[in-house]
Amino acid sequence: MRTGQKLTPTGRVTLLDTRQAAERLEQRGRGAASNQTGRYEPATRHAFDDGWDGLEAPPSRPKTELTKETARTIITFNKSPDISFDRSINPYRGCEHGCIYCFARPSHAYGGLSAGLDFESKLYIKSNAVELLQRELSRPGYMARPIALGVNTDAYQPTDRDTGITRELLKILAAHNHPVSLLTKSSLIERDIDIIGSMAEKGLAKVGVSITTLDRTLARKMEPRAATPARRLQTIRALADAGIPVTVMTAPVIPGLTDHEIESLLDAAAAHGATGAGYVLLRLPYEIKDLFHEWLVAHVPDRAAKVINTIREMRRGQDYDARWFERGTGRGPIAQMIAQRFARETKRLGLDNPRPDLRTDLFRPLETPEGQLLLGF
Repeated sequence: MRTGQKLTPTGRVTLLDTRQAAERLEQRGRGAASNQTGRYEPATRHAFDDGWDGLEAPPSRPKTELTKETARTIITFNKSPDISFDRSINPYRGCEHGCIYCFARPSHAYGGLSAGLDFESKLYIKSNAVELLQRELSRPGYMARPIALGVNTDAYQPTDRDTGITRELLKILAAHNHPVSLLTKSSLIERDIDIIGSMAEKGLAKVGVSITTLDRTLARKMEPRAATPARRLQTIRALADAGIPVTVMTAPVIPGLTDHEIESLLDAAAAHGATGAGYVLLRLPYEIKDLFHEWLVAHVPDRAAKVINTIREMRRGQDYDARWFERGTGRGPIAQMIAQRFARETKRLGLDNPRPDLRTDLFRPLETPEGQLLLGF
């Protein structure tokens, strides 16, 4: 959106407001339409209307760039009370799936990049991730707890077909008998069913598959390089047939756009073998709110005002409320209705069972043939 076209950051907006903000910008194969300035950049770029719109050249299509980087650590720890894991591994920064709602987009700002097109086209791979993981798991005193693999950005995004780094990380975790959970919206995870399946037999692995909508057309606009909804359902079936516990994540739930699909989505997932379910209400922190507004007025202009107003009703009048526990569910009558519908449907389908705890007692540091620990110091 141009300067002066951005929607008011609080309060209600009207259909007229969203129509005036629309530019019909589109990058084929990408979720974001622009590269809005990151909040840590020294200069802020503002587009403005100079009256010569007809002379503007169409925006060039950004190509995906993959850059290798040397990481200092690979296991990231968190103390968030509303997150079910305390450590994670993300082999990539940025994600080519291009989901417009992705909560990880603002993380690109730390490198002086945009949460918009940069996030989905300028990717970074932690080239020393496997060596770091082996070293960190072999440190004296390391206590094993489930590692969430690929939660900030998808570990199975398209570039992993070539790099294979996620499979190599799984090999290390399997060799250590270290518990792992995975969350993806890619069918590429089927490549590693042999490793994940053998770990699941020991109680060391479980998988979540994220499905936002069953509408193929909407999914293509909203998450352009992720697997289609039908393909993700097939992935749930393949994982379940291999004996791997699968949870369907109906995430994010977007009020006014996808919330009407809760029942049908859960029903489809259960029919394909899912044994659990979860949901997260749409989150719009930092730069995401403007990117998402831009996407709404370009792709669903007739519903943009309703979606924005409903979100703000659930977020204390703002686009986002970061309070613990509320950030994933919202508050107010609409949030309560979504929670009740979800609870009722998961109970009916048998998807409300507690998620299986992964075993930690089988963990062992690796040893050399001489019996020495691989400390890697």
